[in-house]
Parts: sequence; structure tokens; C-alpha cells
Amino acid sequence: MHCHCQSFELLKLPQDKEVIALVGNPNVGKSVVFSKLTGKYVEVSNFPGTTVDINYGFYKNYVVIDTPGVYGISSFNDEEIVTRDIVLSVDKVINVVDALHLDRDLFLTQQLIDYQKDIIVVLNMFDEVKKNDMKIDIDALKKTLGVEVIVTSATKAEGIEKLQEAIDKNLFRKGNPTPQLQKLLQEAGIEFSKDGLTTAENVFNSSISELQEKIYSLRRSHVDKIFEKAVRFDTKKLEIKNRISEILVNPITGIPVLAATLYIMYYFMGVLVAQRVVDFTMNKVMGEYYLGFVKGLLTPFVKNIYIQKILIGNYGLLSMFPVVFLGLLFPLVVAFHLFMSILEDSGYLPRIAALVDKVFNKIGLNGRAIIPIILGFGCVTMATMTTRILGSKRERIITMFLLGLAIPCSAQLGIISGLIARLGFWYLVVYILIIGLIFGIVGRILNKVIQGSSTSLFIDLPTLRIPLILNVIKKTYYKSKNFLIEALPIFVLATLILGFLDATGFLKIIENIAQPIVTGFLKLPKRMTEVFILSIIRRDYGAAGLVTIPTTKRQMFVALVTTTLFVPCITSFAMMTKENGLKYSLFIWVSSAVIAILVGGLLAHIMIV
Repeated sequence: MHCHCQSFELLKLPQDKEVIALVGNPNVGKSVVFSKLTGKYVEVSNFPGTTVDINYGFYKNYVVIDTPGVYGISSFNDEEIVTRDIVLSVDKVINVVDALHLDRDLFLTQQLIDYQKDIIVVLNMFDEVKKNDMKIDIDALKKTLGVEVIVTSATKAEGIEKLQEAIDKNLFRKGNPTPQLQKLLQEAGIEFSKDGLTTAENVFNSSISELQEKIYSLRRSHVDKIFEKAVRFDTKKLEIKNRISEILVNPITGIPVLAATLYIMYYFMGVLVAQRVVDFTMNKVMGEYYLGFVKGLLTPFVKNIYIQKILIGNYGLLSMFPVVFLGLLFPLVVAFHLFMSILEDSGYLPRIAALVDKVFNKIGLNGRAIIPIILGFGCVTMATMTTRILGSKRERIITMFLLGLAIPCSAQLGIISGLIARLGFWYLVVYILIIGLIFGIVGRILNKVIQGSSTSLFIDLPTLRIPLILNVIKKTYYKSKNFLIEALPIFVLATLILGFLDATGFLKIIENIAQPIVTGFLKLPKRMTEVFILSIIRRDYGAAGLVTIPTTKRQMFVALVTTTLFVPCITSFAMMTKENGLKYSLFIWVSSAVIAILVGGLLAHIMIV
């Protein structure tokens, strides 16, 4: 059967190919299976009527859709609505489950079977099963589910060929429905048939009904029996991992662990990379060797003073740009993504979400918001996009505001870490307290002002594991590469603008206009105006400008706090506009500027005499 539903037509899927939906819980390796099946060529479309982007690719004569990770098919948020609509619109489903969490993942499997879809189950992460001394009876699983089960370890490309063979041989099968479900639905006056499928599943909506509770209980009991028949495991090893997990999510023990993790991150980025590595790459390689070579090469030939300033002046395209971009920013970005990849692959990030859930409730969010917040330390623009995982528009607006206001991106964070490390440890403590206080106060105000209610936390805690070195390196490489591709044109444009303003004298005029605020209220050097101009274009570029301006320790501290709280950069502003409209993004932009100047000015009058 080919899919010709209206939503898929809007997605512009080829009408001559059959559609396979790839469905699974979050963090089961579904996207890895997707990339192994479809290769590198991937299309991305926005699903009609939602903020959810859908990835789809091609395997032979099939279109494969990578649906959002969900725990069940209902209508509690955009992701579940999209997955539900896609599943209802196709005949064939590949259900990817985490072999280590069958008791959890098989609930979705059984729900798909009850939808009467043709299914192949992919038992992924099977290498983890072996490591944890678990034993899964695959034949028993096939028999009880009534569908084909393929064992894979997608990150190692193991079992992918068997999955391809199963697709080629059309081993998709309708499984064994939940016992007594048909009877339960018939008693409720709902026909359990293929033609009446959509009607039957209308019982799944945003309000919990009595019938829904009965269906859930029936299905849960059946899945538990399947799990008991098919799985045997070493309880000692599992108990050790569970104890470590409990330590990480318990506030009494988890907060010190989180503090230690953040300190390690600070030391790694702020001391080892921002000072030692950057000192070599920026000052020695780019500053001494490269800059000396370029200026020596071009100065005899470029006689025009304006062109000379634009190319090799203080803000030159061939001087300032490569020195700052390659010598300073890029090493910091690589270091940040390396550290974050380790945290992601270890399974620690979701536990941080569970740990901060109660704290975030105070500002109208749940612990899930920690994911875009942490990603914001990599790139606020990309983090803004991931606010789609939050359950309500209210939560998305609050999170976007806090991202734009108080979260420095990776390169900016690296520069801040390096500069604060030079000021001293207590400056770091005060900086964290000030930014944290502003984050909390603004969050509380937004929670009171913005109408509506927030959703509760429901997040998967994946297995704790030692990250694979190759996977960490791959993630670091691709994320750093994406930074280069995305940031390069913006940095070039920013440098050209600043070089032009410097060459024509407009920079001095802007500095004079801004002088009452910059030198008067903030008590900073006149040249700090350049930092704020650069920050509007790109926050990390603005932070980089701090390195070149002579200041006292207290002035540098005021500048660091002010630039951290300053406006979101152009790309973040554009993403905020795309996600929530111009009105909200302008509100965030103007509010951030006002808060930054007020906090910076207050701090300046307290610290600088």
C-alpha cells in the first residue's frame, strides 16, 4: 500500500514509493539505525501544523521516516501527535527497542501491534545486553509478539545487513494483539477492526479516561508477562548501576557530583584549553607566525589606507578574523563538544535533568528544560530549536528567554573561563552566583507573568555506560565541523562590517554616542563599544574582543557579566523568531539589553570607584 495522506503530500514525499515508519522510545539508537539504512542523504521537512521537523531518507524502493522518540502513541505533545499520525498513515513499521530496557520499550511495541500494523522489531544495543550478563530468548520473544525480531548493535553496524534482508524479504508481520483488548473495546462499543482503527484509538487523548486506564493496565500486564518469559539477567550488576544512578539523581549526593563535573569542565576548558592551548594557537601560531607573515607579505603592495585597514588592520579580514576564529574560538569549540559528547554518551545528561527538576519547577519549567539549557552552552541557536521537546508554548518561551539572557555559548564560555581564571577563583564564584541569581529571578518573574501551566517531567534514564572513544571523536568532529560551516560566513561579515566602520571613522562616532552608557554608567573603557557591536552579530566574537582591550580586574569582571547577559546574537534572534514569532523575539532581545546594562551598571558602581 502506498501512502497518499494529506500530511505526507505536504511533506512532499515521493508518491511512487512505499513508506516505512521508524518508531521507538527516545535514546534507543533509532536515528543510528535510520542513518545506517538510508545512508548520508537525508531530507528534513516540517510536519504540518506542528514545530516538529521530520527526517526521511530512502532505502531501495522505500521512503523511511525517522519519527520523534516517544513512549507511547497518544496526543500529549507535538511529538506524540506526529508519531501517531504517521503510524496511522502507513502499513509498515520498524520498531526499534533498547534491548537493555525491554520491560519499558515493549509497551510501545505492543501498542503498535494493537494498531494492527505490519511490524519488524529491531532489538538494538545488544552489545549492552552481553556486557550486563543478560540473556534474552529471541525465539520466545518472536513467538509471544508474533513478529520478526532482528538483533542489532547499530553504532557498530552489527545486524544491519540482517535488517536489510528482512525488509527485502518483506518479513513485516501483524503481531499478537493484547489478550482481552478486543473484548474490552467491544464492551465499550468500539469496533476493533482495521477500518475502525482510527476510531478505536480516539480513546487516546490528552485527558485520561477510564477506558484508557483499563487499556493501559491490560497492555502493561501483558508486556510484563512477555518480559518475564524472555529475559534473564544478572541482578548484581544491575544493582550496582542502579545504585550509581540513584547517587546521581539524589540531591544530597547528586549536587556535589554535578558541582564536581562543572568544575572539571571549567578546569578543562578555562585552564587547560583557554589558557595553555589557546596561548599556543592564538599567540604563537596565528599571532606570531601567521600574522607576521601576512602583514609582511601585503603591506608593501597594499598602499591604500582604507583597504589596508579592512584587510590587515586591527579588525582586518586577514588579520583579526583568522587569528580570533582559528586561534581562539575553534580550539574552545572542539574542547566543549568533546566534553559534552562524553557526558551524552555516558547517560549522565538525563540524570542532570532529573536532579534539577524540582529547582526548575520554581521557574515554571521541568527538568527536561535542562537539555536545551545545557545544549545552549554549545550553541544557543541550536538549543532554541530543541525547545520543541518541551510540553507547552509557555515553557518554550521561558526557556528561550533564559537561553538568550544568561547562557553563554561554547566559545564564549571558553573565553569567559579563560579570562576569569586569570582574575582568580573568587571572581569565578561571584560570577556564577550573579548569573545564577539573574537566571532564577527572571525565571520566577516570567513564571508569574506568562499565563498557562507547565507540564510534568517524564524522561528516560538510559543505561550508564563508558563512552566509546570512536563515537565521542565522531560526535566532536561533526559538531565542530558544523560550527565552522555555520559560523564562518557570519564571522566574515562581522569582520568586514567592523573593518569598514574602523576605516571610515564611523566606529569612533558610535563609540562617542555610546559613551554615556559604556564609560559613564558601566565605567568601562571606550573601546568596549566594539565588543557590544560584535556581540550583536555573534556573542562569542564579542567575548573574543575582550581579550584585546586593556582593563583593570574589576572592569574586566563587569564586562564579562554584562556581555554574558547581553542580547542574543543575530542567528539566535532569527531562530527565536522562527519558533515563536517576531513579537516574542523582540521582547527577549530588548529585555536582555536592558537587564544586561542595569546589572552591569549596578555592579560597576559597587565595584569600581
